[in-house]
Order: sequence, then structure tokens, then C-alpha cells
Amino acid sequence: MDLVIRGARVVDGTGGPSYTADVAVHEGRIAAVGRIPGGGRRTLDAHGLALAPGFTDMHAHSDLALLRDPDHSAKAAQGVTLEVLGQDGLSYAPVDDRTLGEVRAAVAGWNGPGDDIDFDWRTVGEYLDRLDRAHGGRGCAVNAAYLVPQGTVRAYALGWEDRPATPAELDRMRQLVADGLAQGAVGMSSGLTYTPGMYASGTELTELCRVVARYGGYYCPHQRSYGHGALAAYAEMVDLTREAGCALHLAHATMNFGENAGRAPELLALLDGALAAGADITLDSYPYTPGCTTLAALLPSWAGEGGPEAVLARLRDGAQAERIRHALEVEGADGCHGVPVDWSTIEISGVTDPAFAPLVGTRLDGWDTARRLLLGDRLRPTVLQHVGDEENVRTIMRHPVHTGGSDGILQGAKPHPRAHGTFPHYLGHYVRELGVLTLEECVAHLAGRPAARLRLTDRGLVREGLRADLVLFDPGTVAAGSTYEQPRALPTGIPHVLVDGRFVIRDGRRTDVLAGRSVRRTLLPG
Repeated sequence: MDLVIRGARVVDGTGGPSYTADVAVHEGRIAAVGRIPGGGRRTLDAHGLALAPGFTDMHAHSDLALLRDPDHSAKAAQGVTLEVLGQDGLSYAPVDDRTLGEVRAAVAGWNGPGDDIDFDWRTVGEYLDRLDRAHGGRGCAVNAAYLVPQGTVRAYALGWEDRPATPAELDRMRQLVADGLAQGAVGMSSGLTYTPGMYASGTELTELCRVVARYGGYYCPHQRSYGHGALAAYAEMVDLTREAGCALHLAHATMNFGENAGRAPELLALLDGALAAGADITLDSYPYTPGCTTLAALLPSWAGEGGPEAVLARLRDGAQAERIRHALEVEGADGCHGVPVDWSTIEISGVTDPAFAPLVGTRLDGWDTARRLLLGDRLRPTVLQHVGDEENVRTIMRHPVHTGGSDGILQGAKPHPRAHGTFPHYLGHYVRELGVLTLEECVAHLAGRPAARLRLTDRGLVREGLRADLVLFDPGTVAAGSTYEQPRALPTGIPHVLVDGRFVIRDGRRTDVLAGRSVRRTLLPG
């Protein structure tokens, strides 16, 4: 055996009772679980530690970070061994030259402008190939799966226009989605409060979901609202995927803003009814109350028509800027979930222009500052929105179809602590300190259930023959180090993480191992 782990408390990812056992690893797979009398080339004494399947971040924004940063301790140190990219309907494949430039500008606040990246791919398959040969052909810190981004697909097929797709354009979008799935994507995402994806009608989305269903993938929408009308927005997603016969995974499933405080049971009742009727539904959430996005995302959808340069032109025009302000402060812009913006809840978390650095960590004092920031930093500022409800967070994470997702944006001087802390925060705060979940339940939410959603039969459990993506942690001390004041601090109590049987974290330190690769489901139409 390459490695024998002795005396661990095995939390196997099924949700069943934990037990003490040895675990042997050989050639990247779990070779045996139980009492293992023989030794290995290496032996690890794991007494006092829990051993679990590596965690899956079901909602990650590391699309460029995995190419930029070989260390990537932000996720590796948390025990994350697989990230799902291509989220919220906007990412970098499939594209042509025009669409790539537009998308880079639109999501620079999420991933940086990308000036340090060689964008030598255009298709989904080529992007996944690029992950495999990252860092001089050595690979990535952790594994990655990909969702075809519906907003990017729409931009590719018809631009950033707020109009229905023509039959020819719809056919083009269907083909782009099908090609991405055939090349290894696991499903399709949407960002229905982000342009241009939000311009799609329910009928258009249903047609694309039919393609996803035919290939056996799942639909992962950031729905049209998490504020005013949130329940109706959830119901739309349930209804259109039912009509399409498509599996549904609800992205960062929250009920935000004051009008939704304490209303998570209404959401879960909606989902339970659909599940009882045979729907295939899962969801993910992060264990924090603030959200995080770009400042530009709050703008009304009409302001985004035509793409990023058109947005900047409207912001420069006094009359148009006043119309945007009215939509934000009085009407409740669809980009701000239909709720009139309360500037005191908006905290600047990152900028790219050093001239605006003093604003990072402060709350906005009104539209004039927001407009100046959007223009001066070219739509790139990221923000925290302090609009969540703790009881909703706890209620949703208890649901049996729940999974963990950080929604972690790694850019900015003060990013949301969820980027570096989601998984140990679940284990330390919500398991050990609050008892919202048992340890066994929590590991099932973070490992076993995500693998089932992704239909990965060789990951997500501690079981003989499966991939040796493993995390060892101390249940008594594991905790998120990241805070709102120190958002990049690394976790404590996670001494060892293995990807493909190789230590990426050993004795609490990042090794130089790059064992991560693209995880593809090359799907054939059913």
C-alpha cells in the first residue's frame, strides 16, 4: 500500500454512524477500510482525527483562480477536493473572441480582469483541457467540474439584447449547451439577476433545460429573486424543470431581506411538495448571512442591455443615471431582487483601482458614491450585502437535499470570509458549537450528497475502490480562521487533505502537489 491511515474515526459520507477503522490508499484509490494488519510505504497515525471524503464546493468561483494560483489554499486548506465552476450563468466557455471580451469585463469583479491569463481556449472541452495542463502541465490544486453558463451562451448567440431569441438563435443556444455537455460539463447554470441571462424567458430556459435533461445533466439557477417575490421565483424554477424533465439544483438557496425573515419553511414546503411528486431537486447554501456580488449586479436589467460599455455610457449620462437611481432607491431594481436598496447594507469588499482602496470595508453612503465607484472602477467593485436571516440559514441547511457551496469570490482586499471558511465553519460552528447538524449528517451534506448530484460514482464516500480524495480533521478544534476582519485567514484543525491519494495539505501545510484535474461527465443524449 502507498499509505495506511491508522485508527481514524471514519465519517464515510453516507450519513450513517461513524466508526473507528484503518484506511489504506494505493495508486490514488481507497484500497481497504477496516483492520489492516500490514503496513504501507507510509503510515499516518490518525487517532483523534475524523477521516471523511473530500468536500465538494457545489458553488465556486475559482474559474481563473485555479489557473492563476497553484497553491489555492483558499479551498485546499478547507478540505475541498472538488469545485463546481461555471456558476451563475457567466464564465469563459463557450465563447468567441467578442463574447470572451464582454464576459471578462462583466465578471472582472468575481475573477479579476484576467490580464494575467492566456485565454487560449474557446470551447468547454478546451477549457477543461487547460485545467488539466495548468502550471506547466502539472495540473491544479483541486479537482474541478464545470457547468455550461447560460448567460454566456445567450451572449454568444444573440449578444446582450433584451429581446426574445429567434428560432435560429434558440437552435444555436441548444447546440452550444449540447456541445458543452458532450465535452464534459455536468449541467447548465443561470444567473437570472445578471445580464444577459436574465433576459431569457421561462420558455427559452425550458427549451435549454430539455437539452440538459437529454444529456443527463442538471440545471443550477441563480433565480430571478432572493428578495421580493422569492417564493414565486423558486416556484418558476421548479415548474420549468418539471416541464423539461430536468434535474434541478438551486444555487445558494437563501431567503434574504427583511420581508423574508423566518420564511424558509415556506420554501422547504414548496420543495417537499415537488419532491413528493417525483422531482429531482437538491440545493446548496453557505453558512453566513451576508451575500456577495458585484456592485454593478444591483442595477436594473434595462441598464445592462448592450453589455458593459453600454452600462458605463448610461452611468455617464445624467438623465439615465437618475433613472437608474430611481429604480434602485424607489422601485426596487430587479438586479437588487425587487427590493429598494438600503445603501447602509452595502459594504465595499474589493476594487481594482487603488484610488478607491480607502472605500474597501466601508458601507456606501448613497447613490452618488456608488455611481462614482462604478464609473471610476469600470463596474469591477465587489460588495457584501448584509441582508440575510440567520434562522433561514439554519433551517435550510437542515434539509435532507441540502449541500454545501461557498459561493466564494476570491477577489478584493476584504472578500467574504465564506471563500476561505465555509466548510470548517459548518463543522466547527454549526456542528460542534450549535448542534444544528450532527457530524455524520454534515459530512453527508458536504461530500456524499454532492457526489450523488454530480453522478460521480467514484467519489464522495469512504469506500473501497473509490478515489482517495480524503480529509482528516479534528472534530474538537476544526474552525474557520477567516472572519470579516481577516477574511483570508486559513482554517484550524484540518491537518491533512489528499487529492487522488496525494497529500495537498500535510501537517497543516500546503505541499507542492498539484493532483487536481477536470472531472468530466462526457454525456451522450438519452
